[in-house]
Amino acid sequence: MAGKIPQSFIDDLLARTDIVDLIDARVTLKKTGKNYSGLCPFHKEKSPSFSVSPDKQFYYCFGCGAGGNAISFMTDYENLPFPQAVEDLAKLAGLEIPKDHSHQRKNEQQYQAQFKILDLASAFYEAQLKGHASKSLAINYLKGRGLDGSTVKQFSIGFAPPGWDNLIKSLGMTDTDQAHLERSGMLVRNEEKDRLYDRFRERIMFPIRDMRGRVIAFGGRILGDGKPKYLNSPETDTFHKGRELYGLYEARKINRKLTKVLIVEGYMDVVSLAQFEINYSVATLGTATSLQHLERLYKIVPEIIFCFDGDQAGLKAAKRALETVMPVIKDGQQAKFLFLPEGEDPDTLVRQKGKQHFEDMINSATSMSEYFFDSLSANIDMESIDGRALFSSQALPLIQQMQPSLLQQMMTDRISTLTGLTIQQLTSSNHLHESFDNSYQSGAQPNQPLADDYSYFSQSSQSDKNPAAPAPRPPTASQPKKKRTANISLVNRTISLLLHSPELISSVEKITDIELIKEDNSDILALLVEYWGKYPKASLGQMLVDWQDDSKYASKLLVISEISRLIPCPDDNYQQLFIDSWEKLRDRKSDLAYAEIKSQHSSLKSNLSSAVKQQAKEYLLQIAAQHKKNK
Repeated sequence: MAGKIPQSFIDDLLARTDIVDLIDARVTLKKTGKNYSGLCPFHKEKSPSFSVSPDKQFYYCFGCGAGGNAISFMTDYENLPFPQAVEDLAKLAGLEIPKDHSHQRKNEQQYQAQFKILDLASAFYEAQLKGHASKSLAINYLKGRGLDGSTVKQFSIGFAPPGWDNLIKSLGMTDTDQAHLERSGMLVRNEEKDRLYDRFRERIMFPIRDMRGRVIAFGGRILGDGKPKYLNSPETDTFHKGRELYGLYEARKINRKLTKVLIVEGYMDVVSLAQFEINYSVATLGTATSLQHLERLYKIVPEIIFCFDGDQAGLKAAKRALETVMPVIKDGQQAKFLFLPEGEDPDTLVRQKGKQHFEDMINSATSMSEYFFDSLSANIDMESIDGRALFSSQALPLIQQMQPSLLQQMMTDRISTLTGLTIQQLTSSNHLHESFDNSYQSGAQPNQPLADDYSYFSQSSQSDKNPAAPAPRPPTASQPKKKRTANISLVNRTISLLLHSPELISSVEKITDIELIKEDNSDILALLVEYWGKYPKASLGQMLVDWQDDSKYASKLLVISEISRLIPCPDDNYQQLFIDSWEKLRDRKSDLAYAEIKSQHSSLKSNLSSAVKQQAKEYLLQIAAQHKKNK
């Protein structure tokens, strides 16, 4: 198998792997000058003779002579065959091993040429900041932003002077050099004139480095009012902005044992925080924080803090970050959210308030779980049943995307506490709601069953009189299994039938003020009757879609999904069962009207004249006769 892996892929894999990170995760290393040292993992020793070079990407033990690159370390330390070691490293690097030699991939020589040309470009921009005739433009800007010389040097900040061909003249003397500059995104080709020109002009230049410190791209900040304000290198063979983070290399260079990372918005935020000795911030490169960003960071640190402006754009970005981090986070890891005062950013705030104030804000940042519950419940009335139902319908799908963990379980428990529903009720209602969505998406017709796991309706009078009766216990091993029955209320039975076959509503006469029936969910029944009265041909799926964005109905969806599930009734005679249930509802409404009139008559009769009493008695008898007839 080893012979089937192209050498160009192996070279690329080694170029993308930081051997210090790889070994440091398995052997305790300490920085000693340019290299790192520790106790050799391949023989017993009391004083460290094992050395790792980040520049050469090589390890060597002066005691036992063991040495090699990242792949050989994996084969020896993990006792893996060569192909398995390559496969494991490829997974860590996010690469896929090509199946055969026909796989087209840039060879290592080309990558090295691009890295070299980008390093030369970075050195060129640094030199222009010190010696170009227009350097005062850049220096004054940097001083105006409060940066000192040591910080500028720490991040290798430079200056792209005015002009269209500075890089071409300085670095692109041959056609090969120009081809490397174009391939690395530093030159742009004018197709009409077939000429190359510099991508970056009159900009402060921020080199972007990979985990090994190699320059892979640039970000440029315009001097003046031109557009765009910030310009990044395009994606190339060496630069993928969805995976890279500005400032991560510099942060790890200061402290290889980082415990947390602060994600901010821009280059200047990272640089300004570093000047105030907050050396653990990074910035995304014109994109939202991605899964790849988070997966990379959580391999390095156990805690990530997202930093956002306090305006609407910041709140929107925070919700996106929340949805991104939830499927990634595991037990032992943390995510927090820091919101700055509106109009402020890390750069301005740390200069106004100082390091201690800013770090106090970081330390008191909101935990992911707290922000999750606060943000989802912000515009919901959690005191009402409808509000709690709406909240849980939004919260559960997000929590279910999380990896199985104690954190996931505790957040589910929190929803249970807030809503008053058991975890079993919450999860079952969510599954039923998903089945509604699936039936709609798959084109299920209204008269088809909504799920396979329905419950039989009990048609006994007891089920109507005692809607809260407990469900029968499951049979023991010695008892024969019986068909499951459910003692559900009359209103819930009618709703379930209507959800199963909406067209049934056209077979009965309307009951006015049906929501006045004193039974749970009668208001929901009234809403369903109203909807299918207006749209008699609408399917269940269409109803769910129509209600989704309507604040009057949206909070009812989860409640509906809680209602008892339906299976085919005896002889599949849904219409007759619905008509019988509807007539019982009509009788119940009549009972209520009769009781109300009788109550009013009793309360008023002591204050009425004989003539009025007689008229009221006759009217009451008429109502009673009509009530008896309906019975």
